[in-house]
Amino acid sequence: MDGAASFGAGRAGSAFDLIAFIKQPQTILRVLAWIFSMAVFASIINEGYVNMGSERLHCVFNKNADACNYGITIGIVAFLASVFFLALDIYFPQISSVKDRKRAVLLEMVFSGFWTFLWFVGFCFLASQWSHTSPKELPLEQASDAARAAIAFSFFSILTWAGLTVCAVQKFLLGTDLTLFTTEHMGGQPPKQPYPSNDVIGQTTIPVNAYQSPPLIETVETRPPGYNIPPAF
Repeated sequence: MDGAASFGAGRAGSAFDLIAFIKQPQTILRVLAWIFSMAVFASIINEGYVNMGSERLHCVFNKNADACNYGITIGIVAFLASVFFLALDIYFPQISSVKDRKRAVLLEMVFSGFWTFLWFVGFCFLASQWSHTSPKELPLEQASDAARAAIAFSFFSILTWAGLTVCAVQKFLLGTDLTLFTTEHMGGQPPKQPYPSNDVIGQTTIPVNAYQSPPLIETVETRPPGYNIPPAF
């Protein structure tokens, strides 16, 4: 089934439709995930650290450096992953092998589900640390805005990556239905031709008129000259 439509994409080698690609829910979610992840790690890097009268910077989330590092790490990885999977979505219709398409969808499904979980952990972690932060430890209002932005966009990231997981699962189920009885899954053997219809006793039906022999009738015209009929005893 190489080149046939499978896993939610058209036949390999077909023309790329930019307008249809942009309107896909998966593309919209991918762009939103890219924006939200950038908002999380950019907010923490730019304004997520405060100076308490010394040269040392402290994380705005209850002075817990692990909270800032976690938010920055999952944000940057999600940012890069969104770009990677967006490029994969563009290239996906050009993949002719069904097995390669299946691997790509499985990778997307596993990564999206795992990153949904990491965003959920990050949201709970940042929100918990922020709730334990004393207002006296935040001399700059900008730090408060950055912390709230990181928490809010972490929550939005949970929704977007959960939506991407659902899209990946739908693509996987669609591909499974379309490739269930393909020649590739049958070891490359072509489909067998059906046998001709049989009658009740299991014999092949043969038209009666197809094998009728001419009647053995001896006429006068067919006898040779001088031929006499032998006497009957």
